[in-house]
Amino acid sequence: MPGIAPLFAPTSNPLARLVALRRLEVVAQGFVIALAVLWLRIPLEVAPMIAATAALGLFNVLTQWRLERGWPATHNELFAHLAADAGTLAFLLYFAGGSANPFVSLFLLPPTLAAAMLPARQAWAMAGLTLAAYTWLMFWNLPLPPPQGDLAQLDALLARATGVPPEHAGHLSGFALHIIGMWLNFVVSVGVVAFFLTRMAAALKAGERELAAAREAALRHEQILSLGTLAAGAAHKLGTPLATMAVVIHELELGQGDPGEAKDDLRLLRRQVDLCKQTISQILASAGQARDESSLSVPLDAYLSELLDEWRLIRPRTPVRVALEGARPAPSIAADRVLEQAILNLLDNAADAHGESREALHFAAGWDADACRIEIVDCGPGLASGVARRIGQPFFTTKQGDAGGVGGIGIGLFLTNATVERLGGKVELFNRDKQQGACTRVTLPLARLKARSHD
Repeated sequence: MPGIAPLFAPTSNPLARLVALRRLEVVAQGFVIALAVLWLRIPLEVAPMIAATAALGLFNVLTQWRLERGWPATHNELFAHLAADAGTLAFLLYFAGGSANPFVSLFLLPPTLAAAMLPARQAWAMAGLTLAAYTWLMFWNLPLPPPQGDLAQLDALLARATGVPPEHAGHLSGFALHIIGMWLNFVVSVGVVAFFLTRMAAALKAGERELAAAREAALRHEQILSLGTLAAGAAHKLGTPLATMAVVIHELELGQGDPGEAKDDLRLLRRQVDLCKQTISQILASAGQARDESSLSVPLDAYLSELLDEWRLIRPRTPVRVALEGARPAPSIAADRVLEQAILNLLDNAADAHGESREALHFAAGWDADACRIEIVDCGPGLASGVARRIGQPFFTTKQGDAGGVGGIGIGLFLTNATVERLGGKVELFNRDKQQGACTRVTLPLARLKARSHD
């Protein structure tokens, strides 16, 4: 049987597939030789045939050792392996009847696999090589001796089954052996070809899916880059009007002689303007800078507490109930401003959906050695089934404009998704089971967030 290769191991390395099939080939060759000599008692030249099978097995062991080194396999190397398999088959058939042997059709497998794995030039070269070997065996071979065992009854049975007149069966020496050999040859050939090509088709489909995912990721990154460019320009332009607003608010505060509700509102408005200026300054200062893990290292619980304190300044009228659970001391992380903004976006979305509910927004975070899980639960109307699939797509929003015409623009959750996925995590949105409202769940692997220790 030829040394062509299978795909029993889940690997995309074609040389590993050849090694796996050659293992079966060596075992099958030994079994067929033993069957022919011991049961059928065919007087074959056993010594050179066993030597060729053993040499092929040793060659496979060396190839396995070469695979474990991790060296890449070239097309020329794969061609050489297929040629070695075809050469071994030709050598064995020379001592077993040449082209008259029913296993000669196994010469079809090397060019079939070469066509699936190698460039056209080498596939045609393999076809020419096997054709030359087949032709050579037609004229140069040792005739296959007839079996010494009594196969007359089996010959007659197969002759009747295949439509040969019984009186002719006695003239067909080795008829049963030939028919069985052809059947085994077909079983092996169709099994190897079907198994190999189905695995190749599955690998191609997997590659297409990966390519589609890469294209989608590239498009998403392009959209994020465009949004980042626009955000940087907007941040630069907003600096001047915010500074003007801060000056005007300060003058209005000075003009308020008596303390009262108006002065409190002005003080709140000034804090909001200062926060906007601080956010814009952080955006412009951190654009294009890498994360400095040593300087930003902070315990996870302290990081989340500081983030919630900042959010309370932005949304002072939205009550929030906080639960932080996990092993103490909490692991130190080195999260940048982008992750903080992503979680703030989710809190803003939950607060908008929460509306005027009297219940408090629920923020729960838990962590273990591997991951941090955050859940933000609101008491709003929940997610409609028709829009649940589209949430997170760019420029899709469920926020309707208020009386002033201000609504969502559909990029907050999109950017949050992109940030969390970049860190190896995921964002899930779903309705609560028995109560009104929705839950936003964020899962973040801590391996991507933990600060590196410095000795």
